[in-house]
Amino acid sequence: MAVTERPTWVDDELYPFESRFVDIDGHRVHYVDEGTGATLLFLHGNPTWSFDYRKVIESLRTEFRCVAVDYPGFGLSVAAPGYRYLPAEHAAVICRFVEALALSGVTLVGHDWGGPIGLATVQRRPGAFDRLVLTNTWAWPVVDPLVQIMSHVLGSPIGRLLIRQFNLFVNVMVPVGHRLSKPTKRQMAHYQKALGSPGRREASAVFPREITSSRAFLADIEAGLPDLAALPTLIIWGDGDFAFGDKELRRWQGTFTDHETVIAKGAGHFVPSDAPDQFAAAIRRWHNPSA
Repeated sequence: MAVTERPTWVDDELYPFESRFVDIDGHRVHYVDEGTGATLLFLHGNPTWSFDYRKVIESLRTEFRCVAVDYPGFGLSVAAPGYRYLPAEHAAVICRFVEALALSGVTLVGHDWGGPIGLATVQRRPGAFDRLVLTNTWAWPVVDPLVQIMSHVLGSPIGRLLIRQFNLFVNVMVPVGHRLSKPTKRQMAHYQKALGSPGRREASAVFPREITSSRAFLADIEAGLPDLAALPTLIIWGDGDFAFGDKELRRWQGTFTDHETVIAKGAGHFVPSDAPDQFAAAIRRWHNPSA
């Protein structure tokens, strides 16, 4: 497949960006790079891809350089043979991605797993990043018993089988995670077809287990948070999230000395696609307060 191709199921109206590809350590990594100005690097969670940020990118690309990447095995990216889809592996790929594009002066925008993966990248490439935007995410070992139970159940062989065979995370979690604007059939198709086969869904199936299994990776990020505490940070928080609530929000607010919080009222877990107008407006105002 030529590196300029993308699947025919991608709707140019819903995803009106040029697809770009870069080879990183044997992975065929898909990304979009739209607009000019200060660089925003958008990192997604599970089971989404850069499609989750599409409305935000459409809004901000007239003022910012918007770079959104799909991890190997997600979206339009293809993983190299032997890839295990572990968060630490994704972080290594994103580090190499930042180097490959020679990104600098970057604002990280991290949602869900994009938070720890992105912050691990910031810790390893501090010279490339100036600011942080964090939305409904975490970056420390999980101690909540209910979350641990969920991780063990969905990360068990049976849980992973359900995800691989029935695309459980897409078909259940994506609708549940939108509270303000339910995804249409056309939009859902872009999440479903990105993980369109049992083998392709392995990337999504691995993440639930890693909430607890990647404890060392998360502990390393947690230990490095004090070194990032002075970075200007915007926290955009959906208060209708089933996964992250006030406890995580307060912890983020206590971590960064120069932070601003914007509450996306009623928004569910997938804040960038559930409340894109609020999301884009918050970044625009925070990044350019005099505009």
